[in-house]
Amino acid sequence: MKRRDFLKRAGIGVAASAAFGPVFAQGSPTVRWRMASSFPKSLDTIFGAAEVLAERVRALTGGRFQIRVYQAGEIVPGLQVMDAVQQGTVEAGHTASYYFVGKAQVLAFDAAVPFGLTARQQNAWMYHGGGIELFRPIFADFNIIQFPGGNTGAQMGGWFRKEVRSLADLKGLKMRIPGPGGQVMSRLGVVPQVLAGGDIYPALERGTIDATEWVGPYDDEKLGFYKVAKYYYYPGFWEPGPQLSFYVNLQEWRKLPKEYQQAFEVAAAEANLWMLAKYDRVNPPALQRLLRAGVRLRKWPNEIMQAAQKAAFEWFEEEAAKDATYRKVYTAWKAFREEQYRWFAVAELGYGQFAFPKV
Repeated sequence: MKRRDFLKRAGIGVAASAAFGPVFAQGSPTVRWRMASSFPKSLDTIFGAAEVLAERVRALTGGRFQIRVYQAGEIVPGLQVMDAVQQGTVEAGHTASYYFVGKAQVLAFDAAVPFGLTARQQNAWMYHGGGIELFRPIFADFNIIQFPGGNTGAQMGGWFRKEVRSLADLKGLKMRIPGPGGQVMSRLGVVPQVLAGGDIYPALERGTIDATEWVGPYDDEKLGFYKVAKYYYYPGFWEPGPQLSFYVNLQEWRKLPKEYQQAFEVAAAEANLWMLAKYDRVNPPALQRLLRAGVRLRKWPNEIMQAAQKAAFEWFEEEAAKDATYRKVYTAWKAFREEQYRWFAVAELGYGQFAFPKV
């Protein structure tokens, strides 16, 4: 479904948007914002979520509140979006909070951590489990207010030039994997590398790196990794449900009329839904195309999964011991995760083990 068709069918709808328009037009100010994305336009699903938000905000306010979205590099590089919003270079941003764990490790929980929450569980935590409330004061310290802004769903475990059969095969392996995933994989002997998206393919092709993770079949196919690395592993246990986020400069947010704030929140929630639905639609056929192209699909050995999970929770506990804010968020997150896992094991896994085809 095209983005504009989705906007017609979801949320309030065009007719209601038109009905609200005149209300906003009577004495409401004209506001124009710039939103910097951490992603290129070529990754149309991730980048597209910001466009969904902008289109819905415009429709809900009768065109009085307009947001222009800029791809990574147009105003600032993708990894400088948080700084740009914090400093007021732009009014808003669309990014992944784990890019900024160098500022505070706790920010990873606003996106994804290894062996964490699935997309549905992350939404449940954010909207109904206290997640948003936990993060509001954390982001306020950076002069930012944050809103969930999309999710890719469970990611894949990456592309490898050689088959990985055991923990021993990971020793010394150079892998492009940033953030929390890189922290955990380094404890298994991997040498993490941080590369921008456009630099990954040539690094794989030249053998500068041995492996890379990215997102999933749809986006990975676009970047052509299957041409230089044939082994495609699953699952991406370091990102079982990575959330993207909309950042807004706190001063600019407080200047907005209440109705515009509400329009932004509604639009953000719609974009959050849109991205996950789009990925769930486009990933299945993309995986089949990759398999037809000769990609060799492999499941991580249990030995590696078990070692990675142990390493992940050891790392969480170490960080919690060092930082009171991290400890507060981690304690709440862990209790929520345990409750969710028990429920999903009964309902989702119980059904899936019977109904889903064997890979």
